[in-house]
Amino acid sequence: MAIYRVIDIETTGMEPPAAIIEIGYADLTHIDGLTEIAAPRAKLFGSADGCPPEVVAVHHILPEQIEGLPLCDQATLAKLARNGCDAVVAHNAEFETKWFTPDILGPTPLICTYKAALRVWPDAPGHSNQVLRYWLKHTLADDLAMPPHRAGPDAYVTAHILQSLMQLASIEDMIAWTKEPRLLPTCPIGKFRGKAWPDVEVGFLRWMLDQASMEADLKWNARRELERRAA
Repeated sequence: MAIYRVIDIETTGMEPPAAIIEIGYADLTHIDGLTEIAAPRAKLFGSADGCPPEVVAVHHILPEQIEGLPLCDQATLAKLARNGCDAVVAHNAEFETKWFTPDILGPTPLICTYKAALRVWPDAPGHSNQVLRYWLKHTLADDLAMPPHRAGPDAYVTAHILQSLMQLASIEDMIAWTKEPRLLPTCPIGKFRGKAWPDVEVGFLRWMLDQASMEADLKWNARRELERRAA
């Protein structure tokens, strides 16, 4: 039996030291080839500096809902995020792990369902958890999967995405993909925006590598395509 803890967090901003104000999780159990997803659970936390209205507008966690609640410390985060599971899972795990200290995961592997979805379903119309939910035609009860941008429902949706991914990719592959940059199905910039990488001119790929400000993941994709052609 293996247990994969699918987590999601809501915060007061996009980067630390913004506070975590909600952690949600849904456990996926895999035994004898069958999977079962538990109902999601979530816990609210306080914030010493409040929450900006533009962020409240995303997750709708009101200041009065978290006023006076304990802050989320690293011990609590470790317990809720890991709790003895075989892997920790998140959609766009790079966001969640911004708030992790090195000891939060310990030896527990990490799986990013966003990076895995880019590999397994490159032709999907989008790769957010909600787009994938409807594209994969997951029929989920509203009391468990709604509203979006709340930690419990988002974790529950992501757990179903993981369940679908497990039918097409191994856990070992997903762990390996998580350690690599995003494998983008198409070029996302410039005159070749939306074009498959084999259709991007060599000069443009080399130009991407020469740009000091170019995002590292984009450079990785350009370099990968050049190496593919050289091989």
